[in-house]
Amino acid sequence: MSKWRLAEMTLADVRETSWQVAVLPIGACEPHGFHLPYGTDIYEAEGIADRICGEATARGGQVVLLPTLPYGVDANQMSFPLAMDVRQDTLNCLIRDLYQTLRQHGIPKMVIFNSHGGNDFKPLLRELTNVDGPFLSLVNWWQALADVTEDHLVNASGDHANELEAAVMLELQPDLVHLDRASDGATQKTRFEEIENGWVSISRPWEKYTVDSTAGDPRQATKESGQALIEIIVDRIAGYIAKLSAADIDGAFPY
Repeated sequence: MSKWRLAEMTLADVRETSWQVAVLPIGACEPHGFHLPYGTDIYEAEGIADRICGEATARGGQVVLLPTLPYGVDANQMSFPLAMDVRQDTLNCLIRDLYQTLRQHGIPKMVIFNSHGGNDFKPLLRELTNVDGPFLSLVNWWQALADVTEDHLVNASGDHANELEAAVMLELQPDLVHLDRASDGATQKTRFEEIENGWVSISRPWEKYTVDSTAGDPRQATKESGQALIEIIVDRIAGYIAKLSAADIDGAFPY
């Protein structure tokens, strides 16, 4: 039994432990091409968060890992079979309830560990800023790698079922990865340069944007690159969580 996985603990274990930070992993259940499973975002959320909480605990943090929420916002992938869509409002309601539950149990800090780009929790963070409850922060794990992905991948392009995700899954769940089935991850451009330049935003209809829900070529992914990238994530985010755990919440916090 770990010292941080709530799902594995008994009441006796929990009563003997106190925590400063609760980490809530959130994924999604959706297609990831022909080479990765529907649960990719779930496996990434749970697997990476577990390693982070273990390392943060080793660094002296008082951290508890909550069970993973397995569904996400997937309205723009519903043309693919059994993409499981929940509304952002539904996710926000769950988080509000868990947030108040943690407040009632005296946990002063909460981290949302998000593994799905379709989930958008920034408005919720703003909403809960002045609410009586834990200090809330958000981690989208892939953003912690933005400055190093090109150093470890052959093709760092794309943002879904791409080489980054395939490499990470080769480290976390290698038996569920089938690179021999992978496409080249080619995507379509819109007819509007304003959208392509990034200053006009749309919701991408994935059945038109991609061939098989893959955006970015995953075919040269390796377990070694996945391991190296996860080690970077774990070091960086565990460092944050350990510091967050040790921090006193005073009138000027977090400044």
